[in-house]
Amino acid sequence: MVVLACAVCGAALTAPVSRIALPVHARHKYGHQLLPPVMESGTYAVDHEPSGPPWRPWNEIAADEAEARGVFAPVPALSFGVPGAMVVAPGDTRGTVLIPERCDGYCLGLDGRDGPNLACVECGCAVATRIDDCGYWQAVWFDPRAVRRVPSDGAGRRASDWEALAREREPVPPIEPPGVWSPFWSAAAGVALAHLLAASDGAAVTVADGPVAGTFGRALDTLLPTGPPERTAVLAGPGMPSSGPGTDIVLVPVHPRTGEVWQPPDGIPAVPLAFDVWAHLAFRQEWLPVPVTGGMPPGVLRDDPLPRHPWGSFRPDSGMFLRTLARLPAVRRPWLRRVHDRVREHPYADPF
Repeated sequence: MVVLACAVCGAALTAPVSRIALPVHARHKYGHQLLPPVMESGTYAVDHEPSGPPWRPWNEIAADEAEARGVFAPVPALSFGVPGAMVVAPGDTRGTVLIPERCDGYCLGLDGRDGPNLACVECGCAVATRIDDCGYWQAVWFDPRAVRRVPSDGAGRRASDWEALAREREPVPPIEPPGVWSPFWSAAAGVALAHLLAASDGAAVTVADGPVAGTFGRALDTLLPTGPPERTAVLAGPGMPSSGPGTDIVLVPVHPRTGEVWQPPDGIPAVPLAFDVWAHLAFRQEWLPVPVTGGMPPGVLRDDPLPRHPWGSFRPDSGMFLRTLARLPAVRRPWLRRVHDRVREHPYADPF
């Protein structure tokens, strides 16, 4: 475990935190509602991409310059800031104070538009940016130039092996009260969909009926051609049987602590999917219609808990889809670039 400390005066700026992989939804925006913290309490993650100002619009960046930064298709703008920003949950910060003149936002909170808005209480140096406006996952992003990692006593979070992780971690349900799709699912599906299209090589992809089809089927049917040749995509991972013959693509979990992508033993192309979504798709359990210990009395119908039904069809997040697709070298293929440009021009058209 470490404590993030001020690089100038050495004051502790966080509680002890353990490093985990950067969550798939760390740079996600969603709707106009207050979202929970992006990080679990007691953890931190590092974003290896540049972030923050200065920003340069796409038309001012040469293609080879963008590709050297890992971007292969147009984006609105690229950050030329410093890579390595460290993110924690707001509740894990210590010894910081808001900088009043940098506390602007769009609606209900802070969106970081004015740069670092948190200062070290001890020396007054700007150290981090708190974001908690509507549509943003709540987070505190520490400037890597302003802090240093100091080892801390205490046991860090153990990185469970795959089998233990599947037993210990509760999957995230796709539907939240009062009947809305989870924004985490929307972000995770947008990322996985970009990888799934790249793995398809431009051929139609079929998935089994059920939850996987409900998550990806409509998008695949809309964005890929129909008819032969077809590829088959199935779930694969720890605790599941072998994918078997006739499988062309497998959807596999990403370890939430290490960022490791589970590798199929047979070398089939693997599409990474956030573990909490993968686990629900792979092992979800239905509500039992009657209590396990016995039935209800004659003539009595059980209506608790009520099943959750969404208000509409599931939609992967187009912003996360485009962000991911632009960073895959496969987007340079003409057919996939056409898909990218079509979604970029109409980000809210079907299936998004």
